[in-house]
Amino acid sequence: MIKAKKKFGQNFLQDENIKNKIIESIPNGVKRIVEIGPGLGDLTQKLVKTNSQIDCFEIDGELYEILVDKFQDEISSKKLSISNCNALNAWDKISSSEYFLVANLPYYVATNMILKAIDDPNCKGLVVMIQKEVAIKFSAKDRDKEFSSLAILAALKGKCELLFDVPSTAFNPPPKVVSSVIRLVKDMDLSLDLDYAEFKNFLKAAFSAPRKTLLKNLSSLQSKEMLENLFAKFELNPTIRPHELSVALYLKIFKEATNERR
Repeated sequence: MIKAKKKFGQNFLQDENIKNKIIESIPNGVKRIVEIGPGLGDLTQKLVKTNSQIDCFEIDGELYEILVDKFQDEISSKKLSISNCNALNAWDKISSSEYFLVANLPYYVATNMILKAIDDPNCKGLVVMIQKEVAIKFSAKDRDKEFSSLAILAALKGKCELLFDVPSTAFNPPPKVVSSVIRLVKDMDLSLDLDYAEFKNFLKAAFSAPRKTLLKNLSSLQSKEMLENLFAKFELNPTIRPHELSVALYLKIFKEATNERR
């Protein structure tokens, strides 16, 4: 019996209904699927039945050996490949060609993994299971109190939605939190015509203190007078909070502020 290793954040998904719902959430026509953290290969067994090429990345050497033994036929037929590595350190291999990310991500690396996939032009979208609180942050809409820079970065690429929750009883061992599955299908890229690195710094400042006003937060980057003029131009209340602005308005304010500095 393989015991889940806490250092890798392992919780093995065992609920057949949840596995099926994840598979059904993958868009049609995906040629290559990357699975990060396949664990015991329960979801992998269903992925290999699709028409996609499956490339798995497993950090745990013991699980890697089990997976290689379990999927000998699929590996021999080149339907499946399995790499024993830290996926964050092997992104060049992950991004070697276009792919769709499908994974039950360990909570401790989930945000970094998703942001990496969002920024990767070869990633065409994702269906991932993560902690519910993080899922809400990525899928929130403006005026939701959970709306954050994570939701904006996701929205720049396409539509991010929270599909369904997953109770702790669906796992072995059961985690102490509720999980959720989110889906992002990339169908645009609004970051192409702006300095993306600067925009991310702008968002970091904007949401640095969510309970404070947006004007106060952005004052760390721009003069208050210039910001007040911009707010007046876009008819924004000076007391507006960071979560109350739309993605479109964030883009407009950033571009105007950038032009003012030049």
